[in-house]
Amino acid sequence: MITMKFGGTSVGDAQRLCEVAAIVRSHLSRRPVVVASAMSGVTDLLLGTARLALERKKDEGLRNTEELRRKHLEIVMALVEPGDARDRLVREQGELIDKLETLFRGVHLLGELSPRSLDAIASFGELLSCMQIAAILEARGIPARFVDARPLIRTDSSYGEAAVDIAVSNDRIRAALLPLVESGVVPVVTGFVASNAEEITTTLGRSGSDYTASIVGAALGCSEIWIWTDVDGVMTADPRVVEGASPLGEISYREAAEMSYFGAKVIHPKAMQPAIEHGTPIRIKNTFNPSHPGTLISSAGNSSAKIVKNVTSIDKLGLVAVEGSGLMGAPGVIARLFAALARVGVNVMMISQASSEHNVCLIIPEQDCRRAVEELRAELDPELARKAVEAVRVRDSVSIIAVVGEGMRGVPGIAARTFTAAARADINVIAIAQGSSELNISFVVDQSEAHRAVRAIHDAFDLG
Repeated sequence: MITMKFGGTSVGDAQRLCEVAAIVRSHLSRRPVVVASAMSGVTDLLLGTARLALERKKDEGLRNTEELRRKHLEIVMALVEPGDARDRLVREQGELIDKLETLFRGVHLLGELSPRSLDAIASFGELLSCMQIAAILEARGIPARFVDARPLIRTDSSYGEAAVDIAVSNDRIRAALLPLVESGVVPVVTGFVASNAEEITTTLGRSGSDYTASIVGAALGCSEIWIWTDVDGVMTADPRVVEGASPLGEISYREAAEMSYFGAKVIHPKAMQPAIEHGTPIRIKNTFNPSHPGTLISSAGNSSAKIVKNVTSIDKLGLVAVEGSGLMGAPGVIARLFAALARVGVNVMMISQASSEHNVCLIIPEQDCRRAVEELRAELDPELARKAVEAVRVRDSVSIIAVVGEGMRGVPGIAARTFTAAARADINVIAIAQGSSELNISFVVDQSEAHRAVRAIHDAFDLG
């Protein structure tokens, strides 16, 4: 048994949906369970329409809803033969969109758009998509069943990024899906959506459909979880930045987690947790090149491969520097900085501290810099008043460059090669961080120099 997850680009139009059906057919002997996202662009359309409803822009919102109705109706008319199955699907999708319009009207009338309402609205993309995928498979003679994941995946009420109760969810997934698979039916499960104990719709956040696939695959004891996307696997660098970037054959869970955190096109670390716990390998494959083996992510990885596996970057960041002699030897300062940022919901991407403890650099999303500095200055007001802290400064438009690889551990000279390559490319390094695992070297550069830095280091380690 395998779980096959198809993302928005893989189910984005009629031609791609035909390719999805062909892929599923070619792997029927593996007893697939399909998990799918909304069609490409649909979730953004739903959330944008919700904001229009809040702003009382009724006409624009109605145009968006009609566009959604037209988009799905065109797929059905193109890929499902006339008859009862098509009529039923058109009716059911129409009823769903009618319910969606009722939600938009509620937002419009109340002038309120809560996280709970946003989750309810966002869920319609996956419901519409999976409903039609199941019908398209059936139309091609593949026994399939649409499965709404909301009764199966139990979460808390953290709308927008709910936490999953794995124990409860596992039992429900097995009870609902195993009988279908054993009878030769392909379940088509909605990604991204779930529900809480009160059966209110929740969503799983960024890469939510990947997370659903991992939860389902682990619960069912699948041999592998396949994540179908639009590239040939995890790349050595972003191919838009590095012309010679190439797909990696095997990487470890730890490498994949580091790469995804630092911007590589791979699944979110949260989506790997169920797979890691059950030892289920994940394979990243390309819907548009299905014969390519893709990248296998497992506990072992490939220890015989290159020392460095990937060079990637995160842009649109800011560097907040806290400086002062009063930081030296003062216990609890870092804790206070993190607590202050947590109060205003700012995520710290990287921290670098001089050994003298005179300077602490915090790398955060650029859009959060203003409120972060305000909160840090308020927190450190006594120290600023007596000059124990001299300044809280901001540097905008910086990027983190991350060099990742299991093979870096215990190998001397990796940092030297990294920074020599940066120097030869005339890159100024602003701050540096390396964890004790030696799995990752990260450093900060001006955003204008980020792509040049990635290319230089990619070449230095011969990753092409």
